[in-house]
Amino acid sequence: MSEIPAKATESEDPSDGARTTSVGGDFADGAPPADAMWQSSPPGSMYDYIKVASFSIGPDGLVDQWSLRAEQLFGIPAERAVGLDPIEAFVDSDLRERSRRKMAEILDGREWTGVVPFRIPDDGTGRRGEDGLAEIYVMPTRTAEGEKAAVCIVVDVRTLRRIETDLAASQAIFGQSPFGFLLIDTDLKVRRANERFASIFGGTPEDHRGKGVHDYLPRGEAERVAATLRRVLDSGEAVTDLHVTGFVPGSDERRHWSVNLYRVHSGSGRPIGIAWLGTDITGRRAAAREAAAARRNLALLNDAGARLGNSLDLETTARQLLDVVVPSFCDLATVDLYQGLLAGDETAPGLADGSAELRRVAFASAVSDAPFSGTGAPVALGSVHRYPFNSPCADALRTARPVTVPGEEGDLVQSTLAVPMVAQDIVVGLVQFARVKGSEPFGDRDRDLAVELAARAAVNIDNARLYRREHERALILQRSLLPPGDPEAAGLDIACRYLPGSASGGRAGEVGGDWFDVIELPGHRTALVVGDVMGRGLRAAVAMGELRTAVRTLALLDLEPADVLTHLDEIARGLGAPGGVRQATRAARRPREAEPSEVYLATCIYAVYDAVTRRCTFANAGHLPPVLVKPGESARMLEVPPGMPLGVGGEPFEEVEVELPEGSLLALYTDGLVESRDHPLDEGLQAFVGALTDPVRPLEDVCDHVLNTLGSHHREDDIALLMARVQGLPAEAVGDWVLPREPRSVGHAREYARAQLAAWDLEQLTDTAELLVSELVTNALRYGEGEIRLRLLLDRTLVCEVWDAGLVQPRRRRARDTDEGGRGLQLVGLLSAAWGSRRTPHGKTVWFELPLPDSGSTLMDPAEAMLELF
Repeated sequence: MSEIPAKATESEDPSDGARTTSVGGDFADGAPPADAMWQSSPPGSMYDYIKVASFSIGPDGLVDQWSLRAEQLFGIPAERAVGLDPIEAFVDSDLRERSRRKMAEILDGREWTGVVPFRIPDDGTGRRGEDGLAEIYVMPTRTAEGEKAAVCIVVDVRTLRRIETDLAASQAIFGQSPFGFLLIDTDLKVRRANERFASIFGGTPEDHRGKGVHDYLPRGEAERVAATLRRVLDSGEAVTDLHVTGFVPGSDERRHWSVNLYRVHSGSGRPIGIAWLGTDITGRRAAAREAAAARRNLALLNDAGARLGNSLDLETTARQLLDVVVPSFCDLATVDLYQGLLAGDETAPGLADGSAELRRVAFASAVSDAPFSGTGAPVALGSVHRYPFNSPCADALRTARPVTVPGEEGDLVQSTLAVPMVAQDIVVGLVQFARVKGSEPFGDRDRDLAVELAARAAVNIDNARLYRREHERALILQRSLLPPGDPEAAGLDIACRYLPGSASGGRAGEVGGDWFDVIELPGHRTALVVGDVMGRGLRAAVAMGELRTAVRTLALLDLEPADVLTHLDEIARGLGAPGGVRQATRAARRPREAEPSEVYLATCIYAVYDAVTRRCTFANAGHLPPVLVKPGESARMLEVPPGMPLGVGGEPFEEVEVELPEGSLLALYTDGLVESRDHPLDEGLQAFVGALTDPVRPLEDVCDHVLNTLGSHHREDDIALLMARVQGLPAEAVGDWVLPREPRSVGHAREYARAQLAAWDLEQLTDTAELLVSELVTNALRYGEGEIRLRLLLDRTLVCEVWDAGLVQPRRRRARDTDEGGRGLQLVGLLSAAWGSRRTPHGKTVWFELPLPDSGSTLMDPAEAMLELF
């Protein structure tokens, strides 16, 4: 008995190429072709999967043929099986009688189908075979001689149950899946669709049989998906999360699906199609877009927070805003600020109707460099313009609310968001965000983000406005405290420069506490001062003003340079104390009991130059050393002990006296001249010393050369530069005499004065000078000690000095009518332009000053002065 014929398969006739289907094949339309032909089936047929076995029973009831599949199913080779009684071999003893009766009925001509338990005989090793359960289809037949026989077709029940379970599971998954499920054949046609898929695309599952992807998707998308299906079918590699976009019938809404594709095989491993498992992700895509938009907006806000606020310049802040939003948020953007705001107007900027003048301070574009014209006529960067009253931008400024402006026909811009910039309930300007055609239109989330970005920029612009106002006030205060015009001094040619720090943004643009001063002292002496309060802003400028005023006051007391700095140190410690200088002084003495709430630190160098002796005495409080250039020599820094900055306290200040030859050049300066972020201090000092190579040039030219060489016009810190060229008094401009301590010295003093004034052609001053010299020498004889020295100095004024060794300072008092004396100093005060006294290392000096006749000043006649006193 031969093997049961295998399932026939599709093939092509080699003669004409027509496709035919063999017996037992599957047909797409359920009907066999007209010209079926017999042929052998390749591996992978249904019988291979079910594993059908067969054998035959002869007239004697014994096995006479045994197939190869029977060998595999029962585990018995054919040489053993042929000739066996199947009842004896495979049926248990208690069932054998009944089985013989059934076999007799079959051989008598009755078909039978049933499930029969069987036992595989001993394999010769002594081990009992396993029990099985077979479904047998027994068909009576006859031999060639006409004898009764039977053909048995056997299937292992375990295989059938597995197939039944697989089909049931497949049906449950396919039919009850909440996802769209398709089985696509090798021709990329739908062979089966589940209910879920049919509920989305309409009809019943049978209505979709035979359709392709082009029946569901737009052409381009269908071709992409078809190519993917073919790749999965050819390679066997699964595709997960394939995003497919299309439309469902009866709806214009674009839908999105996530599709998983994998190749499906038969039980024998032959590819028979593709499984399509799709789920609608339209909502998920929308949520993902929302999340992406939220992340983008958060990133924009973070970027804006990092960039905005780094500058206190209005235009820079506006440009920084546009750097954030273009092209991340929009394609074009502009910033307009009220002109009054930029001009420093203190009033609220803009008119109530939104038609005030604005200036375009920033523009950015990712698509075009042409002036922005999305909401009206184009406006060039830097131009001042107005928005018409009925325009959307004027409405946004008027109401302080954003306005969406659609683009015009033929315009590049699709839509524009006009957002007012509001800070502290004041509209300071308008920012416009625009997107070109083809970009995603602005949504509510975009509108909220634009308002937030504009608000942040507005706060920084308002801060910049307030800072600029404070900066201008501090600058005005600072400049008002500096010496007006070109300072003059006896025996010195003076040139000075003051440059505020560069207003490039941030704290670098704040005014500093640098100052310089030139103070004329009695006896044709001059105090030169340069200082720098540490810190910046209005408070530093105020502290600088207070210290400068204190320096002038202390200088007029004619104190020694070290004493001046000592008093300044106490004042600096008192500036930040709640109780002023007194409380700060107590706190310095008892630091554990009370401390200043804030101490201002400052550096200062104080120098006093004597035009008669050409000597200069220096005292330094933490300041940079002065630079001296002697005639014929290179510039050098003077070795002046640096001392501690003002406000530290506790350390005495030292003095250094230096002789300045005629023509010498002395330079005092602040650290802004020689120090910057790009160059260390030592390099700056060397560059400054090297720039003083030609001190004989005009002093103004020397100052300009130094500033240009050091590039000081672009520095961040303030710069104060004070330069003085020595032009001492000539010997013929000085009259100096020593008088013995005796009454007749008064007469000698008048004679010396009269003769000296005649030599100087100042006879007009003789009477007044004689009278006042007589009074001072008389006081020195009466109240002083030691020898007396008389000195007359001629420069821009006439100065008379009387020295003695006494320490008691003269004190002016008002004499009563009955007093015979006490009117000498009153007379000096009436007849002189100025007078005073100062301590010296060996006593005191009393002096008075008379203006020269050609100065335009007039003095009281001595006779009138006497009448007024008496």
